[in-house]
Amino acid sequence: MKRTPLIAGNWKMYKTGSKAVKTAEKLARLSKDINSVDIMIAPTYLSLPLVAEKLIGTNVKIGAQNMHHEKQGAYTGEVSADMIKDAKAEYVIIGHSERRQFFGETDDAIAKKIKAATQAALIPVMCIGESEKDRDENNTFSVLDKQVKNGLKDLDSEDLSTLVLAYEPIWAIGTGKTASVDQVNEVHKYLRSLMAQLFSDDFAENIRILYGGSVKPENVNELMALEDVDGALVGGASLDPEKFIKIIGFES
Repeated sequence: MKRTPLIAGNWKMYKTGSKAVKTAEKLARLSKDINSVDIMIAPTYLSLPLVAEKLIGTNVKIGAQNMHHEKQGAYTGEVSADMIKDAKAEYVIIGHSERRQFFGETDDAIAKKIKAATQAALIPVMCIGESEKDRDENNTFSVLDKQVKNGLKDLDSEDLSTLVLAYEPIWAIGTGKTASVDQVNEVHKYLRSLMAQLFSDDFAENIRILYGGSVKPENVNELMALEDVDGALVGGASLDPEKFIKIIGFES
């Protein structure tokens, strides 16, 4: 089965509502004739409903950058899955390395968020990745194994039917460094085999595994040529529609 590529843009804490709307509208115009790739952008919470309204009927889907696992409650500053759905978002990024690093998110917290997202019919994009120290000490696979198993505990293949994995080596995020083609290929093959081990061969064959970490127009073609790379989670390059469309329109 051929997996439909997903090119996703994580806008992080950039762009006010008005700027986010203008950027999204331009991206929608540039991508109107692209039908072979799924496109998603994740603006800030405040921009979600503003951007979503402008993207109705376009090729561009909306995602949130994070969420809380509870449906509601006394959690000041947090946003629930139902709130994200009500803002017309379809995806949610969970477990990004910046959430792990700066906000202390644990694998246990990520597991609760994945479960809540699937129960709300959101598509979870689960981020995993090793630090430079982990890679230097040859711990890449043990780190990824732990993140995946703990992050997906108590969930089965039916719960996770829409799950997207995003491999983002921490040392390549926003640094300009990109994992080599051989490194990406090795990790993505390992992750697909891990999915088969944890769930089934069919599940592994169908799950989309994205690469993230300084993806840009200059390197997207060689990354997307790899059999087990099904798309990209893009940071800085997704903020500029002219640059992002070159990634979306990669040569397969």
